[in-house]
Amino acid sequence: MAKTKVIEAKNIKKKFDLGANVIEVIKGVSFDIESGEFIIIFGPSGCGKSTLLNIVSGLENVSEGSLKIRGEELANYDPNQMAKFRQSKIGIVFQSFNLLKSMTVQENVALPLLSSGGDYYKSLNRAEDLLVMFGLKDHLKNIPTELSGGQQQRVAMARALATNPWILICDEPTGNLDSKSAGEVMGIFNTLNQKSKKTIIMVTHNPDYLKYANRVIRLKDGLIDKIDKNHARVPIKDVGGFKPSEHVIGQ
Repeated sequence: MAKTKVIEAKNIKKKFDLGANVIEVIKGVSFDIESGEFIIIFGPSGCGKSTLLNIVSGLENVSEGSLKIRGEELANYDPNQMAKFRQSKIGIVFQSFNLLKSMTVQENVALPLLSSGGDYYKSLNRAEDLLVMFGLKDHLKNIPTELSGGQQQRVAMARALATNPWILICDEPTGNLDSKSAGEVMGIFNTLNQKSKKTIIMVTHNPDYLKYANRVIRLKDGLIDKIDKNHARVPIKDVGGFKPSEHVIGQ
């Protein structure tokens, strides 16, 4: 499959006005990301990782510079266009699972489709297909709190893929998991990227995860310190019954 530039960032800056003080968190960064890449944004706490991820996902506007997603300037979007972009083109996996306790696992995964006006039964069927793929076919009618942390993060990953987004955004997705569950989640991301060619951008401060990325963008004090290319990525392995399906995931 021919690769295209999914993201083009040129001299991005982000400032926060705190009354008497203006804090510049992102101080002018430029990078491109191609379709099908697994990019890790790495650095210590406070270096601007999450802010940069929020900019890419449309949750924060740039103060200066240019950010294009598939050739379209995000700054030109009106609020409705931005909401639609976040709803359909970006899938987000957070450190906290952010699952609704009043809804079943299946309904949580279907929620992005339902909130955009999708047919109820088609949305539930899509959610079921994803949950089966993630090894959770026996938990469709459970509520999230009845699942382990690792299982809840799988539900969150399935929800992020519900709309077949262009980009999967992951903000410290293993931060609340034990080491075994964290390893399984990273294995799933690795398989989604290498087998299903899903574009993934992940923030982490854990150096153990750098081996999964095509490239590592190292941030320091709001600037790119360097970008490392990984020539020896971790191979795909079977992960806890997870069986990716291009028909289910989409590309």
